[in-house]
Amino acid sequence: MTSDKPIHIAVIPDGNRRFAKSKGKLAWKGHEEGAKVFENFLEWCKEEGIKEITFWAASTENVSRDKQEVDFLIGLFDKFCNRYLTDHHKGKIKDKARIRFIGNLEQLPAELVEKMKKIKEITKDYSDYKLNLLVNYGGRWEIIQAAKSIAREAVAGKINVDNIDSETFQKHLALDSEPDLIIRTSEQRLSGLLPWQGIYSEIIFLKDKFWPEFTKEDLKKCLDEYAERKRRFGK
Repeated sequence: MTSDKPIHIAVIPDGNRRFAKSKGKLAWKGHEEGAKVFENFLEWCKEEGIKEITFWAASTENVSRDKQEVDFLIGLFDKFCNRYLTDHHKGKIKDKARIRFIGNLEQLPAELVEKMKKIKEITKDYSDYKLNLLVNYGGRWEIIQAAKSIAREAVAGKINVDNIDSETFQKHLALDSEPDLIIRTSEQRLSGLLPWQGIYSEIIFLKDKFWPEFTKEDLKKCLDEYAERKRRFGK
């Protein structure tokens, strides 16, 4: 049994659209409610001493949905970036969190990508907290990108093929840290989240709860359950 809290939590915030439908709203409006919970979630984790959060904001499948829904999602990301940049300019940012946007960003609007890059640059030296936002992310996409990067270095003579090992591969991933705990609402599968980094993560599925329904008490229950588990790391 571990008495420690997780340092790094990854989240699959599923069920936004089904939540909206259950309330008689347009399906994609559920993302707006989910975004509100995300903001609260960051504060709850801070209170609990969690130092790193990986949040799956949009999968590669998400950005292939109905244009109206995708445009709405893009708008939410844009608002997040605009608010952060404005608050940073005004000196309102208190938490020194390193923020990274991870995924196939080339498929997103160029103006939004520039804002994401600016936030990444602004926060690159912050070390109090880490926030990894997965946008247009898929686990297979990340594995393929790492393989391509290694292959290019091998062709250029920078890497000896015989020396490629798990450490080499992990260094070429978009995210090189491993979550201690993965939380998913609404469903009971990982759907490709961090297939390399998450092999020894503890997983908690809240199958009867949509993400917009997630509460501070839910987080505490997840942390309590995590503390009761014995992590063996395959041993």
